[in-house]
Amino acid sequence: MPERPLSPHLSVYRFMHTMALSILHRIAGVWMAVCLGVLVYWLASAAAGESEYDQASAVLRGGLFRLLLLSGLAAFCYHFVNGLRHLAWDAGIGLEKLQARRSAVVVVVIAAGSFLIAAYLLFCPRAGVP
Repeated sequence: MPERPLSPHLSVYRFMHTMALSILHRIAGVWMAVCLGVLVYWLASAAAGESEYDQASAVLRGGLFRLLLLSGLAAFCYHFVNGLRHLAWDAGIGLEKLQARRSAVVVVVIAAGSFLIAAYLLFCPRAGVP
């Protein structure tokens, strides 16, 4: 019985920005699912009572969890903006090669900018307060 041909994979294609953004979109989605577990823990501790909430808040104030929060925020910003790009593609907008390249740059710039603004507002005391 002859072997069936393998379907094209990464070794066949030249690595392009659209591939990188697609892979990053999937990674961001998985990472947000991981961060959702931390959010559920925090909300469950709030529902369980004051002492449990204080204990969870103390744990979540640690440097590791702040890094987790920042990375989750970055994943959310990127996933959201790139998701809007995918919605435009579903509507048939921006599918040409040049438009796809330009929209990739726009996605990265807007996601990075929104992340920096949100991180500043979350982590800088008195940010935005007169």
